[in-house]
Amino acid sequence: MLFSDTFIESGLDADLVALARKVLDQQRITRSEGNLLYRSFPPGILAYLADEVRRRKHGEVVYFVRNIHLEPTNICIHHCRFCSYSARVSGKAWDLTMEEMCQKIREAPPGVSEIHITGAVARDRGIDHYAGLLRDIRRLRPDIHIKAFSAIELDHIFDVSGLSDEEGLKILQSAGLDSIPGGGAEIFEPSVRERICPDKSSSERWLAIHRSAHQLGIPSNATMLYGHIETIEDRIDHLDRLRCLQDETNGFRAFIPLKFKNKRNELSDVPETTLLDDMKTFSISRIYLDNFPHLKAYWPMLGKDATRLSLSFGVDDIDGTISDSTRIYSMAGANDQHPVMAVEEMEEMAQVMGRKTVERKYEVRF
Repeated sequence: MLFSDTFIESGLDADLVALARKVLDQQRITRSEGNLLYRSFPPGILAYLADEVRRRKHGEVVYFVRNIHLEPTNICIHHCRFCSYSARVSGKAWDLTMEEMCQKIREAPPGVSEIHITGAVARDRGIDHYAGLLRDIRRLRPDIHIKAFSAIELDHIFDVSGLSDEEGLKILQSAGLDSIPGGGAEIFEPSVRERICPDKSSSERWLAIHRSAHQLGIPSNATMLYGHIETIEDRIDHLDRLRCLQDETNGFRAFIPLKFKNKRNELSDVPETTLLDDMKTFSISRIYLDNFPHLKAYWPMLGKDATRLSLSFGVDDIDGTISDSTRIYSMAGANDQHPVMAVEEMEEMAQVMGRKTVERKYEVRF
């Protein structure tokens, strides 16, 4: 039986069948078609379409990395209403010294190949401080991949240092920066951004910094914070801006949808999204971002069970071992307050879905 016939017998009208065929024929969908996928397609069909896209890109593989996070401080100049992490909201402040951060690198579990560095935007610290941290890490672990500093952090670092994006990135790159995480994107729509993070760097600045990084050969990830006050149209707009920049630079490695968690923040009255909406968001992201290599489920945010389920909705990457080294989502009410996932757990998660795990490795630059 033809795939389109199956859809028709499932109760979809001809326009929806045509859109499904367009996805399967690897044709790019439009904004309006992205909205239609969100609003009109049953979850099972979305899962099928997203999984077909994933399978064509990666076969039956689930990627992971042995990694740790380093969060230098939670004393932040910004006042994001969704944040449960900053000292202003949590009442629990930390500001690690250089030696304390280096000690965390020394204590990293065996086999760790990536360090993810991000945290609050510190008021007075400029490029010398952060370049020094990168150099210290590189001396301690010349073999480790350093993924560091969100575009929001970089925007402030460059500003207080009197540097252009290109100048600042070149300094950090020479100090050991390998790639940039995707945090701080939140939702690009200005009216939403004004309500949830009014004093944060603009969407334009986030995109500009990633563009500059890509032009210098520094790859990055991208994120979207979903499930708060944004609309479906805002989500599609966000994906579209990312897809346009990727068309231009081809510098994004992965997209990570990040679910809003409502514990202990100023948006606690906003209900969290359902598991169904989570899976639809992953599926639409995989279909719409046809030029992104990877779709990642960040399991400390989503939870292990939902992460396993996401592997049926277009996800090919489940991040890493973490080793209880991040507090961002645990402070916002995530179920796993001490996030650790053993490699064996990841292998079992993949095997249940009929796949095998592949550990991500990076070329080491000396």
